[in-house]
Amino acid sequence: MTVYAEDIEVGQSASYARTVSEKDIALFGEATGDMNPVHFDEAYAATTPFKTRIAHGMLTAGFFSAVLGTQLPGAGSIYVAQTLNFKAPVRIGDHVVATCTVKAKDRRRVTLDCVAQVGDTVVAEGEATLLAPARPKA
Repeated sequence: MTVYAEDIEVGQSASYARTVSEKDIALFGEATGDMNPVHFDEAYAATTPFKTRIAHGMLTAGFFSAVLGTQLPGAGSIYVAQTLNFKAPVRIGDHVVATCTVKAKDRRRVTLDCVAQVGDTVVAEGEATLLAPARPKA
């Protein structure tokens, strides 16, 4: 799906939801090289403030990328910048809903507020800036 720059309006939003699995964490660690034991070693994680293994924060942030690259604006968009604040851990089995809402638009440059939640708990938030694709000329 693609929402062209000409059709984007302030207030538009889209979401992506996923239940984080053991496999997600393993694949993310393998792909990125982030093998921090807080994600992979239950005994180690028990000694941390989290008390159990947690998902990589950037895995959660990647759900914003899923929204922006597939829904709003979608295919053809160019990710320019992203700020992130991690607010709470995501654990295996947590159902994460990532929502991005358009807060400003200047021609093709679009700024969106991004919030990821597990239930009512905000686990990550930030602001994304993208270049939305222009409608192809007929």
